[in-house]
Amino acid sequence: MKVSIIIPIYNERDLLPKVLEKVRAVDLEKELILVDDCSTDGTREYLKKHEAPRPDTKVLYHRRNGGKGRAIRTGLAAVTGDIVIVQDADLEYEPSEIPSIIQPIADGRTLVCYGSRFLGRSPTGMRLENYVANRLLAFLVAVLYWQVITDEATAYKAFRTDVIRDIPLKCERFEFCPEVTAKVLMRNYRIHEVPVTFFARTFAEGKKIGWRDFVTAVKTLLLCRMRMM
Repeated sequence: MKVSIIIPIYNERDLLPKVLEKVRAVDLEKELILVDDCSTDGTREYLKKHEAPRPDTKVLYHRRNGGKGRAIRTGLAAVTGDIVIVQDADLEYEPSEIPSIIQPIADGRTLVCYGSRFLGRSPTGMRLENYVANRLLAFLVAVLYWQVITDEATAYKAFRTDVIRDIPLKCERFEFCPEVTAKVLMRNYRIHEVPVTFFARTFAEGKKIGWRDFVTAVKTLLLCRMRMM
């Protein structure tokens, strides 16, 4: 099965080459879909010079910054694989674990699989407030959507392509995670989870998500439950 790896990118010039090296080292039939969200740090120029010419890679460009959710939506329109997985453009997650995330889908055991940072292991370097926020979001999913999962906000989300394309997403920023989780569960798909490794970045190192995104995530879960999104 062919795997489409969507990588939303914003100002990751320093880490991006290493991330792409690790992703390409994964032994899968795959295509890379790189979506530059109007970077201003040289990422765009790097992509045009080094990535756009590659035959296994599609590079898409936003004319203005739209957010991670919009970049994922742009990437989804270009997917040709049987399975889709989202890969962040940093090194918080380990690309070598992508096969274990997509395997339950390839085996036909599930249509949606998340890589959980909290399943049988502890995330490295995660601040206490971020840990609490993540656990609260997972609890809210259980209360509102009647499935127990351990990590709603994980970046590693994989879907059979026809499933994710059938979901009308409206997300712009980091609300992709709660929106897609809510809409998957409202369509009666079950989310399978596998453990993944996680090394948290600090804001000084380029981390972009903050407490306002937690508030937005809670709001998104509630609005989807009330079918207002």
